[in-house]
Amino acid sequence: MRDPRMEAFVQQVRAQTDILAVVQGYVPLKRKGNRYWGCCPFHSEKTASFSVVPADGFFYCFGCHAGGDVFKFLSLIEQITPFEAIKRQAEQLGIPLPEQKRDPREEARLRELDDLRKVNALARDFFHNCLTMTRYGAAGKDYLAGRGITAEAIERYGIGFAPDAWSKLSDAFRKRGIAEHLLVTAGLAVKRERGDGIYDRFRSRVIIPIADERGRIVGFGGRALEGAMPKYLNTAETPVFNKRKLLFGLDRAHRSIASEGYAIVVEGYMDAIAAWEAGVTNVVATLGTSFTSDHAGILLRRAPRIVFCYDSDTAGQEATLRALAAVHGRAAEVRVLLLPDGKDPDEYVRTHGAEAFRALVETAVPAPVFRLRHVRAHMTDTAEGRRTALRAMLPVLAELDEVTRAAYVRQTAAELFLDEGVVTDALRRFLRQGGAETPAPAAAHRSPVRAADDALRRAGREIIAAVWRDPTLLTEILSSVPLAHFPDEGLAEILHAMEEHHAAGGVFNADFIAAQPTAAGAELTRTLAEEGHTAASYREALGTLRRAYLTAELARHTRRAEAMMQEGKAAYIDELNEVKRIQDEIAREDVNK
Repeated sequence: MRDPRMEAFVQQVRAQTDILAVVQGYVPLKRKGNRYWGCCPFHSEKTASFSVVPADGFFYCFGCHAGGDVFKFLSLIEQITPFEAIKRQAEQLGIPLPEQKRDPREEARLRELDDLRKVNALARDFFHNCLTMTRYGAAGKDYLAGRGITAEAIERYGIGFAPDAWSKLSDAFRKRGIAEHLLVTAGLAVKRERGDGIYDRFRSRVIIPIADERGRIVGFGGRALEGAMPKYLNTAETPVFNKRKLLFGLDRAHRSIASEGYAIVVEGYMDAIAAWEAGVTNVVATLGTSFTSDHAGILLRRAPRIVFCYDSDTAGQEATLRALAAVHGRAAEVRVLLLPDGKDPDEYVRTHGAEAFRALVETAVPAPVFRLRHVRAHMTDTAEGRRTALRAMLPVLAELDEVTRAAYVRQTAAELFLDEGVVTDALRRFLRQGGAETPAPAAAHRSPVRAADDALRRAGREIIAAVWRDPTLLTEILSSVPLAHFPDEGLAEILHAMEEHHAAGGVFNADFIAAQPTAAGAELTRTLAEEGHTAASYREALGTLRRAYLTAELARHTRRAEAMMQEGKAAYIDELNEVKRIQDEIAREDVNK
């Protein structure tokens, strides 16, 4: 059930929000007519295709198809939910959020999460001060200097040091009144196995703070010194720290990922920091675990392409294969960046420099190429070795669309020293025996898979735009083209929603768009953002749709007449008369065009 107070709150925030002012805080815009144009912040482009229409309260990009109201813009640019965007905007405007009654258990859970983030923020400051302001940090400074980490970078990323002592942090925090159980729950301390008390989890380690997507500190990664084991130690799982759903640096990289159109995934914190310092900012790292399907989902909400840049040693290559498996089945473009000289990204940047690394990023190869190279490198030069290699490649080939698959069949045959026909026949058998089906094409960035933008779809958008301006046109439109026979199902659903909304006395505005399903809202936004909607274009569009409807009806009645004739039914005469009537109407339409 909808909460009237919350609906009124959202409408108040929307009414007091100037979408132009909000967007111009992120994107330089120039006015052209009744709209403003700029380069899209959600994908890389040189020609402005991003439009804001202040009068109607929405934005739309004709390049990547991102669009919606001001709250959708804020949710995309800040990587937050639409409701979080509404709350942030309300705070800016000084509009209080309606009070809601919460279950006491939920209140307690939210308080605990807040306490954990606060104690982690305090721990970050503690570790950072130990590194930069005390004698305890000397070993950490030496290590970081050897890794090429400057004092400026230490400040920039809040890097710290855990002293070589059992309870420096625990003692300091208990003196400040922080409860032991909170330190244990946050993963900063561990209960002693014998007796009472706790001790610090991180000791004699360089400390890297780990933030969630909103920049809140939720955990730490500790790098051991002088060969201590384990080499890397992360915060244990806590209510705010789940390694399967966290990516190091996403809070810093998410805007760059969206604007560049892809994310680079590396293995370690130092790899990510080295890339950032080199000026490659769309980089994130996993937290000592394999790349997961959760990670894939997080990144693909921001960009359609993922580039894996793991160490070039055997372990790194195996990790790359596991990462590729985690993305399997998703509408994504996946590439692999192969580093020469057996180096990891951090070493490569320090050895060859930032410019060389930026140039190398452009050489990332598609996932099938990487898999083929990996298979070829491990293939023994025997008939059995080639058969084994081919079996390893068949699932890879089966995932591809037909055009791409044909090219890789040829490449596979050449790399494995096999006849192309042998590879084709093996692949055909593999598919027949239940191998992977050809996947659907990857969806456009931040948009559902779109139907072809043909004449009928364009005509449908003209009709929608006309109804938005003048809802009384609905009667004429639906008498010309019944909704059940509208040539585009998606636009028919929008028209049906507009019909019901108008019948209920509603007006067409940004609230109506926000209430629509995602695909419908995106299509509405695109329709209204397009220029050139006139009375003449409406008439032409209605004629186009009417002719399409009549053509479909002609085919339907012709098929029915033929079937009735074959069955010996006299009613075929009625169908033929209907065929003749439709033919005459189409002829009149053509004369009047």
